[in-house]
Amino acid sequence: MKTLYIVRHAKSSWEYSGIKDIDRPLKKRGIKDAHLISKFLSKEIDRPDVFVSSSANRALHTAVIFCENLEYPLSNLKIKKQLYSFSDGYLVKTVNALDDGFNSAIIFSHDHGINSFVNKFGSIPISHVSTCGVIGIKFEEKHWKNIKKGKTFITEFPKNHK
Repeated sequence: MKTLYIVRHAKSSWEYSGIKDIDRPLKKRGIKDAHLISKFLSKEIDRPDVFVSSSANRALHTAVIFCENLEYPLSNLKIKKQLYSFSDGYLVKTVNALDDGFNSAIIFSHDHGINSFVNKFGSIPISHVSTCGVIGIKFEEKHWKNIKKGKTFITEFPKNHK
């Protein structure tokens, strides 16, 4: 069995002009939400075996906060430039390429790709994964490359914890 957690990056800021989208930072609310959700998860789940993040600043900062609160070594955080994509194609490729030695993984990515992925592979229809939302899906397969429809078992959003 494989367990996957998909995290949409926390709330980012649009207030800075002249910076590229990939460089947008988190807002204070995003930082608080990332701490809120990751602290909640630290009490509810076993720490995933591997953490993988998009290279975008907002996803990476979210991942760093989760690493801190789930006590995962920052030096082991994997960064995938390909996850800075807004389709589910690279998300699927990233999951399929995970080492089978990892039975669980947490991936930090972006809006449209996440929404497509969790509806394609999960068992519960989700109309929109909000910022810092976490979706957990369990798969019966032994190999990440063989994942098909799984069972959604976690849907956590910051608004449910405030």
